Amino acid sequence: MRQLNRLNQFQRLWQQSQGAPQQTCVAEMASRCFCSDRHLRTLLSQWQQAGWLYWQGESGRGKLGRLTFLRTPEQLRQQLLQTQLQAGNAAEALQLLDMAPDRLVNLLRPLMGGQWQNDAPVLRIPYYRPLESVAPLQISGRAEQHLARQLFSGLTRFEADEPVGDLAHHWHCSDDGRVWLFWLRPQLFWHSDEPIQAAQLVEQFQRILQDDRARRLLAQVERVDAPHPLALRFQLSSSDHWLPWRLAHQLCLLPHPQQPRLGSGAWKLAHFTPELVRIESHARWHLQLPLMQAVEYWITPTLFDRALGTSCRHPVQIAIGDAADLASLRSVSRSISLGFCYLACRPRAGFSPAQARRLFRLLQQSGIVAQLPLEEGLITPSKELLPGWPVPLVEEEEACQLPPHLTLHYQLPVELHEMAQALRQLLRAEGCELTLTFHDVKSWRRTEDLAQADLVMGDRLIGDAPIFTLASWLELDQLWPAENSRPLRQQLSAIQQLAESEARSAALHQLYHRLMQDGLLLPLFNYRYQIFAPPGVEGIQLNTLGWFDFSRAWVAPPLAV
Repeated sequence: MRQLNRLNQFQRLWQQSQGAPQQTCVAEMASRCFCSDRHLRTLLSQWQQAGWLYWQGESGRGKLGRLTFLRTPEQLRQQLLQTQLQAGNAAEALQLLDMAPDRLVNLLRPLMGGQWQNDAPVLRIPYYRPLESVAPLQISGRAEQHLARQLFSGLTRFEADEPVGDLAHHWHCSDDGRVWLFWLRPQLFWHSDEPIQAAQLVEQFQRILQDDRARRLLAQVERVDAPHPLALRFQLSSSDHWLPWRLAHQLCLLPHPQQPRLGSGAWKLAHFTPELVRIESHARWHLQLPLMQAVEYWITPTLFDRALGTSCRHPVQIAIGDAADLASLRSVSRSISLGFCYLACRPRAGFSPAQARRLFRLLQQSGIVAQLPLEEGLITPSKELLPGWPVPLVEEEEACQLPPHLTLHYQLPVELHEMAQALRQLLRAEGCELTLTFHDVKSWRRTEDLAQADLVMGDRLIGDAPIFTLASWLELDQLWPAENSRPLRQQLSAIQQLAESEARSAALHQLYHRLMQDGLLLPLFNYRYQIFAPPGVEGIQLNTLGWFDFSRAWVAPPLAV
């Protein structure tokens, strides 16, 4: 970018005196700007005409003149940044952000939140890390899951914890629950404006069924075909009344079979780099159109630096807009996450079920979760697995000693570092030495990761349809030991054949109650989700992933005075 090069040269000139007037000559300034004397004179003329500085030279080689700066590099960088953004060049604008962290924060603050550019509303969100792949079969992070649901559609989607139509508008199952028909909406379009064909969706489902986790999710599906251009048919080996829920799962979101970055959701992917992610409204979406034209994630770890006094402090507490004045940022939505961090025991030789229950009892009596040295208001100890599903107190048994050694494997989030250290201290007082192994992952996908684990600690994300999510967790997650999986899967198979939702819910509640009572699973804490936004950004309401539906956010346009 030629303008950026000129700005960098101007900044090198300005840095010599930090903007104070100075006596200098053309040759000295040319050496600072790494250019010839002749080119420097051209630059001085351009900068003076633009109002950046005033140069009063003296005739004669080597004569000193007076250089007076009229603008600072930061002012010019801000102006150039605004120009690029007004032109819709967000990617080019990012090239302007190479500066000291404290100055970068000041530059970015006014640009976050809702803005009107070229008569179109844009929402900019500062985010603390680069986003990983949003391919539905590869996602693990909460932010990626939320973004994927903005980009891709499924046959069904979740609304108020129930499956409703997405690409399909109605469905029907046979009396034996083994044949399901899903009727597609007419006039469906990919983000490329190509019409969606039923055969394309069949092709994509065939690809989905080749994935190990998706194969477990859709274990009863024997065949998918298109008996009509506006219908998909699923033939099952046995009845599965979770099928409409399963088809709303992240693994069953439907990219274009030949162009996997294309979807058919409310938003289409316009730019995806480690520094910037931009999505734009899909004008031919089949449901209610978004109220914003674009949403941008600006990957700005600096804004999450506590030392700089910003409010973007944790990924479960999102700040949209200017963090300089906390009084102007209002908490627009907050909730306790349904998802939870958990401890799971894996009893085996040398670690009995009775010892696992004793460990859980120690944890419940100690209250160590409430004593973790974490930021106030970030977490809350788990009292319920789900609302109305209380965590049972593990009953006292005949005293038994814990093993002299146990191994804990744990994963993200980072709060589990503190929990692991607290657990180690608690068990040491009981004569048990705890060996810690940390995995920098967001989900357990390989059984070998957990082969040596007596205890496992991780994060169970629960988005929409929490009861179904807990059922699929037992089916999909490698957390559950293979030696215990057969009776567990038999119980899950019996549950999925229950036609009534209430019956499935009650049976699953009983199953999880036994897992907790038997010392196999203990929820530890939930997060307190919170979103801050500046005045003027409306329609923001937390969803179960701790984000908000981008399609409902809006910014009032500037009105003529």
